[in-house]
Amino acid sequence: MINKDTILLIGASGQIGTDLTMSLRTIYGASHVVASDIKSASREVMESGPFEQLDIMDPVRLNEIVFKYKVTQVYLLAALLSATAEKNIELGWALNMRSLSHVLDLARHGKVKKVYWPSSIAVFGPTTPSINTPQHTIMDPNTVYGISKQAGERWCEYYHQKFGVDVRSIRYPGLIGWKAKPGGGTTDYAVHIFHEAIKYGRYESFLSETTSLPMMYMPDAIRATLELMEAPADSIKIRSSYNVAGTSFNPAEIAAVVKQYIPHFEITYKTDERQAIANSWPQSINDSLAREHWNWKHEYDIGNMAEDMMLNLKKKYK
Repeated sequence: MINKDTILLIGASGQIGTDLTMSLRTIYGASHVVASDIKSASREVMESGPFEQLDIMDPVRLNEIVFKYKVTQVYLLAALLSATAEKNIELGWALNMRSLSHVLDLARHGKVKKVYWPSSIAVFGPTTPSINTPQHTIMDPNTVYGISKQAGERWCEYYHQKFGVDVRSIRYPGLIGWKAKPGGGTTDYAVHIFHEAIKYGRYESFLSETTSLPMMYMPDAIRATLELMEAPADSIKIRSSYNVAGTSFNPAEIAAVVKQYIPHFEITYKTDERQAIANSWPQSINDSLAREHWNWKHEYDIGNMAEDMMLNLKKKYK
């Protein structure tokens, strides 16, 4: 079968974008996956297929790229994350909302067939049930990032209902990966701890030892994204965004696992403004509808995730 899809991935230099670009190129062929970002991406991304510089706030440039490559699918990963957006409220709101609006309008006017846009557990808030948080529940986000993601979910559902846009979304939990640096989120500690443990044998956590949050290892996040996008349209019953879960843990629990690999490792705690954000988020997620609708199933827990992180980062720091 000849592949006729061409994918534009926006935000290819980020933590998810790096891994997702390479996975998509493996599946669709390098020439069929156009990576883009406002800045340069990793050498791997830049050299393995087409790359275009793109400021997603510029709809004219976006249209040029879509036309040039005959793009059929857009993966929109560009965003200002939770902790970063709190320091620049106006940019956080403008970037996160306008980027989505530009891409949804492309699909509305028939220029692309399918859109992927990630949401986040940041859509939940202080009065959301925090244990086993259901798909449909109270959503009262109290960060710029969370508010923009909640608004984005509503726009996705609206464009699907009003204009038939095939837009699909996942509420990512905290993502852990070793290929790219994390981008300023509240769950970044779970990536930093591995780097610092290997380099220095110690880590100062900006979240308290008992702060449990939903997490997912990058291979699971990539696979969830690809499986959602490959699923038949009639099996996608939720057009706002799906809950997906991997594992949940707190800094003390991940530190104990790290100590199994680096026995002299020590962790200390000094909370900052990210603690308040974490306190408003769920501790665990109910993803039964994703499992039912498109057969989602996670593969990594805290144990095999830590094992793989250590294996790959130790090679990196040799």
